[in-house]
Amino acid sequence: MLDDRSKLLLKALVERYIADGQPVGSRTLSKASGLELSPATIRNVMSDLEDLGLIVSPHTSAGRVPTARGYRLFVDTMLTVQSGSYANHRLAADQPQKVIANAANLLSSLSQFVGVVMAPKRSSVFHHIEFLRLSEKRLLVIIVSPDGDVQNRVIFTEADYTQAQLIEAANFLNSNYVGMDIDQVRERLLLEVESLRTEIAALMQAAVKVSTETLNESRDEVVIAGERNLLSVSDFSSDMGNLRRAFDLFEQKAQLMRLLDVAGQAEGVRIFIGGESQVVPFEDLSIVSSPYEVDGKVVGTLGVIGPTRMPYDRMIQIVDITSKLVSHALSHHK
Repeated sequence: MLDDRSKLLLKALVERYIADGQPVGSRTLSKASGLELSPATIRNVMSDLEDLGLIVSPHTSAGRVPTARGYRLFVDTMLTVQSGSYANHRLAADQPQKVIANAANLLSSLSQFVGVVMAPKRSSVFHHIEFLRLSEKRLLVIIVSPDGDVQNRVIFTEADYTQAQLIEAANFLNSNYVGMDIDQVRERLLLEVESLRTEIAALMQAAVKVSTETLNESRDEVVIAGERNLLSVSDFSSDMGNLRRAFDLFEQKAQLMRLLDVAGQAEGVRIFIGGESQVVPFEDLSIVSSPYEVDGKVVGTLGVIGPTRMPYDRMIQIVDITSKLVSHALSHHK
């Protein structure tokens, strides 16, 4: 546990380092903190903070910089966030893909770092289905969800169907299965498969398979904007190894997906500070993230990726307002 004086000095040190990126010496800290303490007293406190692993002294300087643990304490206990600074921004209610792309660009332009948005999980509810005969035993399945999302997939069937049979099957399915999600359709099919005409059962099972595959694929969609912004961040531009690791993360996306999945399981804004966990394995990278909703249900996550030395109070505002804008735009797109 830190006493009030140590907390105040740590807060001043972190804020000063975030502002100018230079290791903070005891004289600078004395002015920044507003405390009338002797240089010797400040050096003693800094030594204690260093022993606790909250700050560290770079080899090239007499000043100190925060560690991931120092940032975490600062973010959790000392950060004050003003509200309303970004309230005048808007995202138009549009096709989900367009809303997501616009949100990633908004996050990037406001933060001057990297904006990431995990695409919303596609609706698994049937609104309309069609089958189109392409050639012998080869069909195009078209499934439309209630929000207008269209899934197309070419499939191969064991039997050959005429277009008239396909229309009849689609009409039956549209009359009897509309409004159900994939899991409900699958369960009902298992119960009714004996009583359904062979071609209808086979085509419905094919449609369920297509929908399930498409849903699984859609979970891998992450939209990223502003990677080039990291080139102008001194923490990265001075270390090509750091920059390369960051770009590898954007390229592979799998690790990013895991991170956004974790973030989506919590309410409100979450902050992941580099080096704290396996989720963000890079010391110099932090992520500020928040889930977003459609009609009150969490469907995805978005966030800002930048250097550990970022203005967290501003990033929290940016991420929070963008998640609200995305939630509003997607909920009002009908």
